[in-house]
Amino acid sequence: MMKIATGTMTALLLSTQVYAAPQYVTIGTGGQTGVYYTAGQSVCRFLNRGADEHDIKCNAPSSAGSVSNIVALQNSDYDFGFIQSDHQYKAIEGQAPFDKKPVDNLRAVFSLQSEILTVVVRNDSNINNLSDLEGKRVNIGVPGSGSRDTFDELMQSNGWDKDTFSLAAELKPAEMAAALGDNNLDAITYVVGHPSGAIQEALTTADAKLLPVTGEGVDKLLDTASYFTQADIPAGLYPGVDEPIPSIGGKAILATTAEADADVVYELVKSVFDNLDRFKRLHPAFADLKAEDMISAGITAPLHEGAKRYYQEKGWL
Repeated sequence: MMKIATGTMTALLLSTQVYAAPQYVTIGTGGQTGVYYTAGQSVCRFLNRGADEHDIKCNAPSSAGSVSNIVALQNSDYDFGFIQSDHQYKAIEGQAPFDKKPVDNLRAVFSLQSEILTVVVRNDSNINNLSDLEGKRVNIGVPGSGSRDTFDELMQSNGWDKDTFSLAAELKPAEMAAALGDNNLDAITYVVGHPSGAIQEALTTADAKLLPVTGEGVDKLLDTASYFTQADIPAGLYPGVDEPIPSIGGKAILATTAEADADVVYELVKSVFDNLDRFKRLHPAFADLKAEDMISAGITAPLHEGAKRYYQEKGWL
């Protein structure tokens, strides 16, 4: 019987253990009431199912959202992050809030649902158009979030600042509906995919309505910011919303950096697209997703090589 030296056996065991150790990846999402959070949990769900084959395990914590996810990617706090398509563009082009540190290593993986600027107002607030927000109590969003950055742009386009409102609150999405229902706010703002739990809660806990996001300031923003497009909140998703509500928006993008392991990105992409029909059933906002749109719509950053490899194998590129 062949004998193996103790040192050799130990080395073999250690080698096996190192080889079998799973690789952990983290996806930055958004508030727990938003679609980003569901999207991150959904991606991890399918990636984790194949962990026995590829030794990759995934988690998707709640975060402050788009802008902070880009910063976290740069700091290697997250491996992936969901971001709004306008912030993807700004990061690549070195525009504010990324003008002090352009993000030239940002890479796109795929896009998901449309993200629409949504404004909910109390019916007793006498707010019937955007200009009526002046002098009111408005939640303008969490600093560092995509929602806040988008609303900041709209404020600038309208010539507003925080002093325009009697209160410029910075509540998290999970806190907004209660504040509106308790009459501590007249209006809330949120860039989100629809239907949204936070918007549903706001419309059911308060006597409230969706406000059309239209007017001269919006037209000016659409003329000067190519990363925004006119977008409608569809009818029939919320109680009393029987007609589409006009607004502006973009796409949700799953992003990473050029330094991300190509094999990890490949396996993540494969886990989603190989199960796309099941993935689409995990949230109503995903229902109309099409593979051909997900690899191009709203994507201005270069595709990561790992994602590109899968798309080329499928004959989509």
